[in-house]
Amino acid sequence: MQFFSYLEPTELRRVHEASLEILEEVGLLVRSQKARRRFAEHGAQVDEATERVRLPAPIVEKYRAMVPPTITLRGRDPARDVTFPRKLPVIATASSAPDIVDPVTGVTRRATSHDIARIGHVVNELDGFDVFSISVLADDAPEGHFNLSRFYPALKNCLKPVRTSVLNPEEAQKVLRLGELIAGSPEAFWERPFINFGYCSIVTPLTMDFDSTENLMFFAENGVTAYGTVAPMGGINTPLSMPGMLAMINAEWLAAACLAQMSRPGTAQIYNFLPVFADLRSGAYAPGAIEVGIMNALVCQMARFYNVPAGGYLGLTNSKVSDAQAGYEKGMSPMLGALSGVDFIVMGGLLDALMSFDFGQVAIDDEIARMIKRVRGGFEFSDDAMALDDIKRIGPAGMFADAPMTLRDMLSATFMPDLADRQLRETWAEKGSHPIHDRALDKAMAILASPNHARLDKDIDARIRAAFPGIVEGDSRPYDGWLPRIAEGGGGRRERRVTSRRRSAQSA
Repeated sequence: MQFFSYLEPTELRRVHEASLEILEEVGLLVRSQKARRRFAEHGAQVDEATERVRLPAPIVEKYRAMVPPTITLRGRDPARDVTFPRKLPVIATASSAPDIVDPVTGVTRRATSHDIARIGHVVNELDGFDVFSISVLADDAPEGHFNLSRFYPALKNCLKPVRTSVLNPEEAQKVLRLGELIAGSPEAFWERPFINFGYCSIVTPLTMDFDSTENLMFFAENGVTAYGTVAPMGGINTPLSMPGMLAMINAEWLAAACLAQMSRPGTAQIYNFLPVFADLRSGAYAPGAIEVGIMNALVCQMARFYNVPAGGYLGLTNSKVSDAQAGYEKGMSPMLGALSGVDFIVMGGLLDALMSFDFGQVAIDDEIARMIKRVRGGFEFSDDAMALDDIKRIGPAGMFADAPMTLRDMLSATFMPDLADRQLRETWAEKGSHPIHDRALDKAMAILASPNHARLDKDIDARIRAAFPGIVEGDSRPYDGWLPRIAEGGGGRRERRVTSRRRSAQSA
């Protein structure tokens, strides 16, 4: 299909030239001495006194050309690996919310490792999601196990590619050791490393953070699958105009991509962004704004300019509940991204500007994800699909319901939603007048009550627990006290939603 675009080829070239000008004349503040040294060794101009690094255009052109055109994210099950670009976008859950809407009480509370295990179990069974980007933090993590307390319950309950960030290379090594134990040996793991990392080495404007930049180099040096995200806020830390934001964040991505190639030529990357504009009436962070989708369309064009995969955080919302605002914010931007050719979408499960995870919402977002793939999948165009013979045979005032093509394709020609209500109003009312969130929450909880196909072998799990004493439990099981929102006969119950973000006893 032909992708939607805003910019002409000459305008894309001008963005690239502006970014080169920024890198050569302004440069970046680079906090890591190791990174500054590496930049200097490869031809950059480095001022140690100010920690400023400037990249001449020929250096940028040399190293950005080394970024491969594809990337592969691997899961425990090789059948779940995803390599892209491909025809359909790869879609992941959104990640790292501190809070969760408790499905039993309706209270928004701090998330725990127990929640990660359950989310992993649910995401493993939702076909719209290809990647489990670990949705929440673990407030119950023991000291020294913060990152393990996220990766372990996720990997224990999900066969799909699992991805999130770590604090520093030392923490990454613990997580990689976890992968070796799951694989059975270091050799087996490194033959097909199935742990994927993210990082945010860029702190806009034009700054490379210490720990995340150290992570970037560590991942590249060791051949670990990882990708960065640049997350600007227009009007606050970038220019308010879209061309201004694009020129600056493109420069930032180029700098990080060059450092990755200087660390290990051929290191795979994603041209990945979360480009948000502030609501300047209040300064509010607005990831649900339509401008996120517009910027992602520009990101897709620049990614094709560089021949690298395009990615972005789309389908986010500022809404606190699964309401109409959540619906239009979560539907608009990922659809614009899909029509613009995005290869990788991070979108599922979060509310409240990435602050809260909701089980009902992740089931709804799974349906949105499958619709996005339906759009990108397109349709057959052929003489047979034109159905001229049927049109001529049936003619005016006829009925196509029993036509051979209708009977043949009735289950595949259109998208069949699991959650969207298409009943008569009277039927809907007789069944309890339930909103979509009730149906979605019931679907997610039904998955939790079903067999866990991703559960780790007991012997492997025992080796992990011996290697990491005191590690969290990591098992998925139904929530105590859960009652379906839609009972047989159409009844059900609703819970008032409140927020409690204090660190306290959590649902286990």
